[in-house]
Amino acid sequence: MNASDLAGKRVTVMGLGLLGGGVAVARFLAQQGASVTVTDLKSAETLAASVAQLDGLPVRLRLGEHVDADFAEADLLIVNPAVPDTSPYLAKARAAGVPLDTEINLFFKLCPATIVGVTGSNGKSTTVSLLHHILQRGPRQAWLGGNIGRSLLGDLGDIAPDHLVALELSSFQLERLEATGLSPAVSVVLNISDNHLDRHGTLEAYARAKQPIVANQREGDVALLNADCPIVSTWAPHCPGTALFFSAQRPLQRGVWLDGERVLWRHDGAAQPLFARADLKLPGPHFLADAMAAAGAAALCGVEPAAIADAVRSFHGLEHRLEFVRELDGVRYYNDSKATTAPAAIAALEAFDSPVVLIAGGSDKKLDYHGFGRTICSRARAAVLLGQTAPQVRQAIEAHGSMPVHMMDDLPGAVLQARRVAQPGDVVVLSPATASYDMFQNFEERGAVFKRLVMELKP
Repeated sequence: MNASDLAGKRVTVMGLGLLGGGVAVARFLAQQGASVTVTDLKSAETLAASVAQLDGLPVRLRLGEHVDADFAEADLLIVNPAVPDTSPYLAKARAAGVPLDTEINLFFKLCPATIVGVTGSNGKSTTVSLLHHILQRGPRQAWLGGNIGRSLLGDLGDIAPDHLVALELSSFQLERLEATGLSPAVSVVLNISDNHLDRHGTLEAYARAKQPIVANQREGDVALLNADCPIVSTWAPHCPGTALFFSAQRPLQRGVWLDGERVLWRHDGAAQPLFARADLKLPGPHFLADAMAAAGAAALCGVEPAAIADAVRSFHGLEHRLEFVRELDGVRYYNDSKATTAPAAIAALEAFDSPVVLIAGGSDKKLDYHGFGRTICSRARAAVLLGQTAPQVRQAIEAHGSMPVHMMDDLPGAVLQARRVAQPGDVVVLSPATASYDMFQNFEERGAVFKRLVMELKP
């Protein structure tokens, strides 16, 4: 496929999104000479920030409604990843023979560079950001994009065949990428656990949605898989290329593993040290695994071990991902708003040796909080709960023991209550274990509000 093939095509972009998820693809399509219609069920007022980003472009906006003709009479339908496959409007497009595609699919079809893709239930953004940080120390120019929030379609003119592209890929993106038969040349799979069951229905269906990242690979491609994950560790037979593993729990013949305090790597030849555990700036065993995956992928791309170690030492993490906010009266406050699943929040609880006062709860993604409740009982001094899932989390805690649980109506109240409960030496962590949509537009807004509230606390 060439970008010039889009000229003159009638293209409908389904889903502009509050965060402008459809903006980049609409802009790109218009620049290629396509006749673009953007449609979203949300109103123009609600989508004002996203609409403003399309100002001046020859794009037709259909907001507050969907019209059948936009789907049945288009030459191409670009679907936002959040749109479920059961949408009746997708059915109308299929019935009319209109091909469906996505922003990430277009990028795969048009990108001339080597793509390194990262997926998993938890740790994707941190891993792909660290990977990009390491690749920048190597001999080839590196780009960062995908589900982490930045479309690279507008950069295609500057991306060359000898460049590297680090992409975060979600299950929503991967399940529609499968139809293209395309996949990253280097694929990293971190873990699979309950997530987005409101969309996928079962853990098995969710795992199948992720699997094209390796199943679509070709001979000569490489998959780097987590040997410590019960699901991902079984995926080697699905890899047409080479399957390598990383493990923080046992030595490996090939791949990346922890040897005492050093992380070692072997693909061909003798084992080489990539970095030391002491080089990591972020707490927790989950970040060690993420760093091992990123380092292994970078080594596959030709980055030298010394450069990998230097990059690991200089990486301080991402906003909303176990982000240190401040210390007040001997209590440290951390923003982990990106923890939108129970396993992610469990990882946050296990990252600290100090007693934890946990702030959790949010909108319901139909997840199981049984294991979360058990970990809260074993790792936390107290739990401060809010949002739609607060009763479910409290029930999960009570199933495993007795501890202080405080039910709050909103985040300001939760922060004040956490401060009352916390003692010097404790850690207060916002790690919700669920999405934010009952109270906030997204996890970024939730995290930003939390940080503001913490900074406003008086000594």
